Amino acid sequence: MKKIIFVFLAVANLSTLFAQPLNDIVKREIIQEKMPLAYEPLREADIFWERGIWQVIDVREKQNAVFMYPEKPLFDIIKEAAINEDITLYDSENDRFETPLLKEELEKILYIKDTITTFHPNTYVEEKKIISNDVYWEDIKRFRIKEIWFVNSKTSQMEVRILGIAPMIEVKDENDNFLYEKVMFWAYYPELREVLAQNEVFNINQSSRVTWDDYFEQRRFSSTIFKENNVRDRRLKDYLTGVDLLQEAGKIKSEILNFEHDMWSQ
Repeated sequence: MKKIIFVFLAVANLSTLFAQPLNDIVKREIIQEKMPLAYEPLREADIFWERGIWQVIDVREKQNAVFMYPEKPLFDIIKEAAINEDITLYDSENDRFETPLLKEELEKILYIKDTITTFHPNTYVEEKKIISNDVYWEDIKRFRIKEIWFVNSKTSQMEVRILGIAPMIEVKDENDNFLYEKVMFWAYYPELREVLAQNEVFNINQSSRVTWDDYFEQRRFSSTIFKENNVRDRRLKDYLTGVDLLQEAGKIKSEILNFEHDMWSQ
């Protein structure tokens, strides 16, 4: 009996000795098991007023620095979820979530092919090789979000629900000169929420655990309006520039935020 106990303790000590070191004081499992808080049921008749808004989040702004946290940036979270088929990504041609990306199409977007010149080690003959490089999270400077702002007649309050998130990537010429910026794909936010709820946002106060779902639902990000729904589907920059563009974006945001107040004041 003593021999059995001794062997058991020896095995237990070995397993402890070779266990993966824990980079924390406890094993964090609450976030991994967390589910997003479901929205309250909403009927079409409950919508008293609504407006479709498109905004851009610039990750280079101080308030949006968490998007660039290198251990697990938002782009990598979305990318990993798509590769694991936890979510569906949609074509960038429009933002109505109509065309799901096939696996082959997704690979072309997430992995950029490039041609390099090499030399054969023996013959020194020049050779062309095609290599595939991952789109790196640092290449994503801005995200677009599509959302609906509306007044709920049941609560008489202004509410907002995000419909989609889209990373944007810069397109450059062969001399690395900037040409333009384009949307890579659209992720349907209601489907993405479960993934976001199980991934933590960097927070200096480690005792306060904040998930990406919390971050978006609590509107902790800084953003700028670049389009509202209109009959011509025009963006603000299609007819405004410079200071006028910024002023119009601010005007639209003020109108939305003041609508609820004006409604109660009447």
